[in-house]
Amino acid sequence: MNRKNKSSKLRQLLLSPQLEFIMEAHNGISARIVQEAGFKGIWASGLALSAQYGVRDNNEASWTQVVEMLEFMADVTQIPILLDGDTGYGNFNNMRRLVRKLEQRGIAGVCIEDKLFPKTNSFINGNRQPLADIDEFCGKIQAGKDSQTDEDFCIIARVEAFIAGWDLAEAMRRAEAYHAAGADAILIHSKLFRPDQVLAFAKEWANRCPLVIVPTKYYSTASDVFREADVSLVIWANHMMRAAVASMQAIAREVQASETLVNIEDQIVPVKEIFRLQGADELLAAEKRYLSNGVQHTHAIVLAATRGKEFQGLTLDKPKVMLPIGGKPLLRHLLEQFKKVSINDVTVVGGYKAETIDVPDIKLIHNQEYATTGELVSLTYAQPSFNDDMLVSYGDLLFRSYILRDLLGCPGEIVAVVDSAINNKSLSGSPDYAYCSAPDELSVFRQDVNLLQICKTTSNSEKKAHGRWIGMLRFRSQGRQSLEAALSELQTQDNFNTMSLTDLCNYLIKQGKPIKVLYIRGHWLDVNSLDDLDLAFQLQN
Repeated sequence: MNRKNKSSKLRQLLLSPQLEFIMEAHNGISARIVQEAGFKGIWASGLALSAQYGVRDNNEASWTQVVEMLEFMADVTQIPILLDGDTGYGNFNNMRRLVRKLEQRGIAGVCIEDKLFPKTNSFINGNRQPLADIDEFCGKIQAGKDSQTDEDFCIIARVEAFIAGWDLAEAMRRAEAYHAAGADAILIHSKLFRPDQVLAFAKEWANRCPLVIVPTKYYSTASDVFREADVSLVIWANHMMRAAVASMQAIAREVQASETLVNIEDQIVPVKEIFRLQGADELLAAEKRYLSNGVQHTHAIVLAATRGKEFQGLTLDKPKVMLPIGGKPLLRHLLEQFKKVSINDVTVVGGYKAETIDVPDIKLIHNQEYATTGELVSLTYAQPSFNDDMLVSYGDLLFRSYILRDLLGCPGEIVAVVDSAINNKSLSGSPDYAYCSAPDELSVFRQDVNLLQICKTTSNSEKKAHGRWIGMLRFRSQGRQSLEAALSELQTQDNFNTMSLTDLCNYLIKQGKPIKVLYIRGHWLDVNSLDDLDLAFQLQN
């Protein structure tokens, strides 16, 4: 929404045939919350704006500080903002500059009150606060109207006669003068706990121009009363700030007293809600669009559906990936390695006892067919999480972080990690032997090697295996397309439900899709036995 549309929407609210409402906000996040709640406009309260700076509502926050905050509020919202502009922050000249600066920042209008600068909040000794000279205040209104370049920008004149102890006649005299000077609406203010003064004014005013009220004191009055009085706009003036203060005070007292967050965590929004309100998703989308050639945003998919029967009673109530290694689940160790290389988007496909997979910052998907299906079925469950730079890994892997770092730096649309230390006696389980286009030269220079086949034997009739595939693949954009095509084709085969990642690799190779090899030499472990738990602890320490 452009800035002119915002001002026209505020004018529409003032001229609406029905009673309209706007809500206070005092910074970007409160403004976004007000918009999401369904309000058609925002009141940028002087009291709340000064409070969020921790200063008094006596013009102690400069008008430039106020305008700076308004810019943040306008940037994150599409509904109009009406500024509580106090007295205009000075004389007619200050008013002219204020209007220009507000228009530049997309603020729809300003409300100024007929008191002297610096102002004092209306509810603090209001009857002792002198009012501005009527002619001087009319000149300020005229200066503002003459300065605006957007014809829909609104200037609302706030009449403080009742606050200062004057009668209805004085309130009417001032309102008529301000209307004649060009005010787009009149705000009549009262500190009484009943709406008698504003209703008397509304009756006398007779809808000569839009009438605005702030029922902070007479809050128990039904809104239908305001409708019957032809009020145009109601401002809920400071309730977002007051609600925030009440919540912060309660939380601070509880945490200080209990010295724990356990009692309050369920009472406050999760951090991800703050990220949402800040627009984190939009930034991630923009980074993928604009930084795709410079910044890696690799997603990881972890296959973790198996129980691990070889661990007997240790996995009766949890899957293998939740076995503790040095006091932390195996899966958590894997995630920590991902985070070291800035892989923060992780999808885990669980199966057996998936509900017990309790680690933070993952997207958990449940393969409910885990008992009768293999790895490729689990991979298809994760297909909505596929992207153009992703890892696919077994969930029971442990390794040194340099392996991931080297993998992310290895060229190729599909890359497989192969351990050339094929005779490593410490490795258990059923090995996946890799046959490659060239052996590991143990060189500091990167070799251009293709994977030719993965199978369970260390030699065939033609050659010996060059290493052991560790259970990790990387796919880039074309590799992802080849992967999705292969999954679609393989699903038509009768034995698809029992297929593994090695079957996938061999199928891709047969289809002419090159799989590059990253050679490593040890420093990893596939946790497959009770003995591996001890080795895993050593590897992590």
